[in-house]
Amino acid sequence: MKWIAVTAASQAALLAGCASTLPAPEPLTSAAPAQWHAPLPHQGQSADLTRWWQQFDDPLVAEVVTAAEAASPTLAAAQSRLAAARAARTAAGAALAPTLDASASLTRGRTEIGAPLANTALVGAQAAWEIDLFGAGRAGRSAATARLAEAEADWHDARVLVAAEAALSYVSLRACEAQWVQTQTDAASRIETARLTSLSAKAGFQPPANEALAQASAAQARSQLAAQAAQCDLELKTLVALTAQDETKLRGRLEAAKARLPQPSQISVGAVPAESLAQRPDVAVAAHAVEAASADVDQAQAQRLPRVSLAGSVNRARIDFAGGSTEGNLWSLGPLSVSLPIFDAGVRAANVDAARARYDEAVANYRGKLRTAVREVESALVQLDSSAARSEDARVAVDGYEASFRAAEARYRGGLASLFELEDARRSASLARSQLIDLQRERVTAWITLYRALGGGWKPTDTSTATTAAVATR
Repeated sequence: MKWIAVTAASQAALLAGCASTLPAPEPLTSAAPAQWHAPLPHQGQSADLTRWWQQFDDPLVAEVVTAAEAASPTLAAAQSRLAAARAARTAAGAALAPTLDASASLTRGRTEIGAPLANTALVGAQAAWEIDLFGAGRAGRSAATARLAEAEADWHDARVLVAAEAALSYVSLRACEAQWVQTQTDAASRIETARLTSLSAKAGFQPPANEALAQASAAQARSQLAAQAAQCDLELKTLVALTAQDETKLRGRLEAAKARLPQPSQISVGAVPAESLAQRPDVAVAAHAVEAASADVDQAQAQRLPRVSLAGSVNRARIDFAGGSTEGNLWSLGPLSVSLPIFDAGVRAANVDAARARYDEAVANYRGKLRTAVREVESALVQLDSSAARSEDARVAVDGYEASFRAAEARYRGGLASLFELEDARRSASLARSQLIDLQRERVTAWITLYRALGGGWKPTDTSTATTAAVATR
């Protein structure tokens, strides 16, 4: 036994000297570009992303986001994963400590030939400890700690995603309502034109073809209005599903700001991409996954080495027999056992290879997540800059086409313009108004996308409070 213990200790020292830590993935400062290549937003007042939804000019945005977070199954699932990771971290840490079990037994019989019949009662405690000589337990604890941090960051990422989804749904509804209003105005104008044209045709001042064209235009407008109303109903039902609110009550709340797109405060984007990417919880999730995978490799390697365990017990015994009774304390220290793996048909080596493959996968996912994060921020910045550059021209186009339509309508009623000219001017004005609404929606959507791309105000230090917050919302 002494030779085995010395040999195991020597092997542990040798492996400790030869062991090497797996390389960590490149830090953000080296993985991210030196600067953003898309134009940065610079107008307006910077907004605090942690309270960004409250800084919209429409208070319903924050209410919708809060309701969606409370009702989200995605967030509930992330909370469950966080609770499971917390329990796994506790179990992994406890595995390093000795175990202590209490026991009690009562036996009746003879322990030796010729001995009297006796009752034996035993009450005591047994302790066992697997000595983490080669670090398998510590590696398991490190992996569980990294997975707990991963679950915390994943919970924050779920919150950001749910908030952005709810806000985008709300903006889609408001844009749909705005489109419905302009479609309704256009339909009313076409219906009035059809009425006047019909009267003129009956009086002989307009040919039947003009009457048919005007009636067709009015029918088309009514069809478009009905389709737009249906689309708005679908958008509302999507919002109802996201927030789990009563549809009738939600319709009442939405009526006050109907057809008005909410305007957010503008976000200040840092000049250094690495600082912005460090605020993304999904990037933190990928980084912690690499840490956990690295610890898994260390644990798999350590499990190929000898296992050393120590046991002991303390008992109080009492024996009652025909001639009397006796009692006393019993104790033992040991055995100190060493388990040496000799042959397992390559199972442990395969486990190490599998752990290394999972580590390589985690590193690849991490690097891919960094590239995706850069692309999402850059894309949001491009959308913001593009929508800002087109806004003024879109407004000028609306004003010009509406002026042209009003002039054509006046000429048509005065008999100086044909119905074809009027309908052409009407289509141009309607299209310009619709494009302006789409552009306004695109700009608000770009701000929300940028909020999501920048991590939604999350910071790596916020993970310490994730557990408490998740439990509080359950």
